[in-house]
Amino acid sequence: MSDQEYKDIANYLVAAEVEKREVVKVTANIKPDLSVEEAYLVQEELVNLKLDEGRRIVGPKMGLTSHAKMKQMGIAEPIYGYVFDYMLIENGGQVPLHELIHPKVEAEIAFVIGEDIEGPAVTGAQVLAKTKYVLPALEIIDSRYENFNFTLPDVIADNASTSRVVFGTTLKSPQQFELDLVGATLTINGEIKELGAGAAVLGHPAHSVAMLANMLARKGEKVKKGDVILTGGITSAVMLKYGDVVSGKFDGLGEVTFTVTD
Repeated sequence: MSDQEYKDIANYLVAAEVEKREVVKVTANIKPDLSVEEAYLVQEELVNLKLDEGRRIVGPKMGLTSHAKMKQMGIAEPIYGYVFDYMLIENGGQVPLHELIHPKVEAEIAFVIGEDIEGPAVTGAQVLAKTKYVLPALEIIDSRYENFNFTLPDVIADNASTSRVVFGTTLKSPQQFELDLVGATLTINGEIKELGAGAAVLGHPAHSVAMLANMLARKGEKVKKGDVILTGGITSAVMLKYGDVVSGKFDGLGEVTFTVTD
């Protein structure tokens, strides 16, 4: 693929996000043989478009971090994308439905990185030693593709369906917890919809950050001090609708909430 082709696909996906409309997946007609490596190059162009607009990266996010999901997708490692400043919703805030296409929510544990982490061969223990805080989060994913229908390269190119994030306000040292044992419940309108524990994320959320560092190392990049990283869903994702009052409760880490408005 030429540089222009990467840019054209990135523009196709950014336009879908900005215009809040579904589009046909890239592999259906634009580039049927899009590879994972090419998809990350499209993602880089997408990220550059947003940076050129003056957006700021909050940190990377990991996706497909459950062993069951990876087996289902036939992959050996998760995927990553990037959270930008315009995606942040304050705890207790509102998520306007008209700004999104078909959003879903999942509960996650986020890491605030205290020192650069550079691969390869980073371990979960090294990640914990360089993590300043952990905090609870609700991630709202919103694929730009029709009916959430995509292949692995499609979702990578689409910035891993990243859309909105609500971070909790409770910051705790990771040394205070057995993060793999931290339980979380996802409640919508007072009804528990999903529950899980930190171990759902590659056995331990720190393993997710370690894998991210090792993946970034392949292209000479690293996890940076100050990054706030979403480590992957503890729970499955649940579709949102107008009027939903959403709450994520995390053992020892507090509660994250938002309301879906029109």
